[in-house]
Amino acid sequence: MRVFVIAGEASGDRLGAALMAGLKQLESVEFLGVGGPLMEAEGLTSQFPMEELSVMGIIEVLPKYFHLKRRIREVAEAILAAKPDVVISIDSPDFCLRVAKIVKENSDIRTVHYVAPSVWAWREGRAAKMGRVIDHVLALLPFEPPLMEAAGMECDFVGHPVVSEPQASAAEVAAFRDEAGLGDAPVLMVLPGSRRGEVARLGPIFGAALREVCAARPDLRLVLPTTAARAEEVRALVADWPGAPVVVAPEGEAEADKARKAAAFGAADYALAASGTVSLELAAADVPMVIAYDAAWLSRQIIAWMLKIDTLTLVNLVSETRAVPEFNGKECRAELIAPGVLRMMEHPEAQREAMRLTMERLGRGGEEPGLRAARAVLKRL
Repeated sequence: MRVFVIAGEASGDRLGAALMAGLKQLESVEFLGVGGPLMEAEGLTSQFPMEELSVMGIIEVLPKYFHLKRRIREVAEAILAAKPDVVISIDSPDFCLRVAKIVKENSDIRTVHYVAPSVWAWREGRAAKMGRVIDHVLALLPFEPPLMEAAGMECDFVGHPVVSEPQASAAEVAAFRDEAGLGDAPVLMVLPGSRRGEVARLGPIFGAALREVCAARPDLRLVLPTTAARAEEVRALVADWPGAPVVVAPEGEAEADKARKAAAFGAADYALAASGTVSLELAAADVPMVIAYDAAWLSRQIIAWMLKIDTLTLVNLVSETRAVPEFNGKECRAELIAPGVLRMMEHPEAQREAMRLTMERLGRGGEEPGLRAARAVLKRL
């Protein structure tokens, strides 16, 4: 069986790797496409570096428009030449759906998209547009299938791989604390995003907020997990931060890097994070959090005008609560974030039921989502 997979960012790489592992359990598979290090560890040779597609925001895309347009054509042509049994695109809809459009215009190759568009949040017309080029959707959230089916696509809720990610043992956490020189100090995990633009935009805001937080809590230590691509930027960013920051970056051995990241999450008592999938990783590790996010100014204005929901945090959405405090858009300011972090640290228990409920609703305790996704692909193929 030949499968062409496309992912454009770190969260998609994780989803893709779990799906690929599931497919390999069920079938003999040859993988082609574009992906990151986790997908490459499962047997993919990426057509080009996945990071080229990791661009977010309306304004941020403009300087790379012609390059991305060329990559869209190259990927579509590779699919048409390979004639796979199925194309599975993962998130990154602005790129992936343009590829799917070319594929559908020139073939009858089956198209699957992993991650339903957040039509419950904004741009609800995307579902109908997507239905013209996508046959089958793999949904991460339990309330999404009816929305996709109404737009003419098959859809299966498969859960989120984060619920089956192994959590660090007490011994692994203790070893990480010892290695990082944390001792018994309380740990605040800081996650300013995985994209270059996010780190550049949110990093200085987070740093200013943390100066106030660490002044109020001088015993606090900071830990910053990051990607290999962002490691040097993050190290430069935190050079003058308080809290003796520890930057946790991949060192090249996939399993060891994964275990070290899990131990860092296990060592965290609290977190300040950018909006995104990371809120689910924190919930899986039972780490209370504050979420803060901002986009480029014009992107922010456009998104605020189109937004249909009052929270960007997946824990809040899935648990149907507003337990996780947020500072987004014009509220993403150090003078607001710092008191919010201090309040959260005083009352971390306020989030724990919402985090538990989120994990339950996303499938914790059931079959691994990657395997569920693989079964769904094969069942409808």
